[in-house]
Amino acid sequence: MDKLKLHSPDFTRANIAKLAELFPNCVTEVQDGGGSGFSRELKWAIDFDLLKQELSTAVVEGPQERYQLNWPGKREALLTANAPIAKTLRPCREESVDFDTTQNLFIEGDNLDALKLLQETYLGKVKMIYIDPPYNTGKEFIYDDDFSESSADYFQRSNQKDEAGLRMVANTESNGRFHSDWLSMMYPRLKLARNLLRDDGVIFISIDDGEQANLKKMCDEIFGEANFIANIVWQKKYAPQNDATYFSDMHDHILVYAKQAKQTKNDAIGWNLDLLPRTDSQNAAYKNYDNDPRGVWRSDNLSVKTYSAKNNYPITNPAGRVVNPPESRCWAMNKERFAELLADNRIWFGEDGNNVPSLKRFLSEVQDGTVPVTWWTYQDCGHNQDAKKELKALLHDVETFFDTPKPVKLIKRMLQLACKKDKDAIILDFFAGSGTTAHSVLELNKEDNGKRQFILVQLPDPTDNSEYPTIADIGKERIRRAGQKILKDRAAKTVGEALASTSLSAPVEAKASPTTAPAATLDIGFRVLKIDSSNMKDVYYTPDAVQQADLINQVDNIRADRSAEDLLFQVLLDSGVDLTLPISHETIAGFSVYLVDGNALAACFDTGISESFVKELSLRHPQRVVFRDAGFAGDSVKINIEQIFKLLSPMTEIKTL
Repeated sequence: MDKLKLHSPDFTRANIAKLAELFPNCVTEVQDGGGSGFSRELKWAIDFDLLKQELSTAVVEGPQERYQLNWPGKREALLTANAPIAKTLRPCREESVDFDTTQNLFIEGDNLDALKLLQETYLGKVKMIYIDPPYNTGKEFIYDDDFSESSADYFQRSNQKDEAGLRMVANTESNGRFHSDWLSMMYPRLKLARNLLRDDGVIFISIDDGEQANLKKMCDEIFGEANFIANIVWQKKYAPQNDATYFSDMHDHILVYAKQAKQTKNDAIGWNLDLLPRTDSQNAAYKNYDNDPRGVWRSDNLSVKTYSAKNNYPITNPAGRVVNPPESRCWAMNKERFAELLADNRIWFGEDGNNVPSLKRFLSEVQDGTVPVTWWTYQDCGHNQDAKKELKALLHDVETFFDTPKPVKLIKRMLQLACKKDKDAIILDFFAGSGTTAHSVLELNKEDNGKRQFILVQLPDPTDNSEYPTIADIGKERIRRAGQKILKDRAAKTVGEALASTSLSAPVEAKASPTTAPAATLDIGFRVLKIDSSNMKDVYYTPDAVQQADLINQVDNIRADRSAEDLLFQVLLDSGVDLTLPISHETIAGFSVYLVDGNALAACFDTGISESFVKELSLRHPQRVVFRDAGFAGDSVKINIEQIFKLLSPMTEIKTL
């Protein structure tokens, strides 16, 4: 019977193991940094001098100049990204909406911790990431990461309780590490975020001119320069600032990177960009002047500038006038193809038949959407003032906490490009702020009956508002109210459409019959999960550090203030089980049991577990079962459990904590 590890993945060990398979001669043993003399343990490590030689076609003698982005603290940031943490996610039902049924998550806490905790469960599952990180203007706050300690010390500290609200510090321009601190904050978060993206996933990152160049170079390194898609310029303001010292700043950048970009348009592997919906103004150009049964169309120039002698011929229009292509141009097709199009009524000579010929292009035959451009105007995507109005409409005076919030129209456009066709996509925002990303996902789901899920992460950074003590509280309340408004608007629209489709002269029986299929249930809920220290006492991670005098107090390795549901979510994290699966609670033979997604996982954290209960539970044939290590009625019960499951449910995996 194995114990759960109950900490996030250790990427350093995993990377060493991968290198060991490729270059076994580069693996060595070194003493760790703790203790002294014989108390220091040996551990695996990589001989980097040998590894560099393995990857070089010439003799490696020392550091060489190379093209790269570097800054003080980069190696420490990489170390921190790879180091595991001993933390967990604790459910908070009272702040959640539809906790038992929702597929959405709102994680409250440090986003670096959150990204590490999500590695097991959401590795390679997120379709789109959008983040709006601090812009490093000298006025905004950044995460106060401490990269000065070793990986082992970092892990040990992560098992201690953090003080909420003390993780953000001002990064002033007078700071000697102004750019370095910002880069060190972003590097590990982006590196971990890349792991969560699907192979056909994409990330959008908002940024201003101040760090755009550095962020672009960093993303080239993390995601690969070949996976750069676009640098979108968004017009964030609708009017210039006349008091600007030089130029009035009117735009932000949005960097777009794919997890794996297509090399050609028809590649099967890589991110598939969905087209933008056609606008009413674009469709208005299509008319049907000749009542063509194929529908509306628009005329297109029949000549091209790439000259071909076989396409240079005279055309006689219905009025009898001979028309030749313009000078130095030719027709777009040869005589035979022109004759086919003319016979198919695809050539237009104007209403009087005396115009230059043009090609009829039918709306029904053009691609369903338009290719996006890299210039996004405020008319199409909104601006900062729109975003503030959206917030104020839901939460009075809350917009004062956000200088440059993003409008729903802006993020909805990203969603349409990334996952318009993927209606079950997972969208992540780990700088959630006011919750615009969640609001945008709900709006898009309302429009097309989608079931897209959002995962938001926000630090409970304190405010001076008694109604909303933290930024996380603002985000949660914004989503609650946005969800209710969306349901109300949807219901009103449904009633209006039903009334419009019902004829006043129709019989009463016909009015009762639905004219369209019912709309899918819209998920406006979210599970609130809060990052906290591990549910396990220090003895779980460092049993060799326990003194004999403390043994009596360490019989139970679980912290006293943790509930059974707290333990359940740490088990879900450690097992890589979806954190949004339905959870039911039953009493079996007098014992409290949590059942996740039917029989995907069964967990019982009661004490005094008996063999009769285990036999009854095994008849449910759960895929996994988890017990408290100190929860058995006796040693004999603990020993016999494996035999009971082997006999009655041999496929069940048994774990303890």
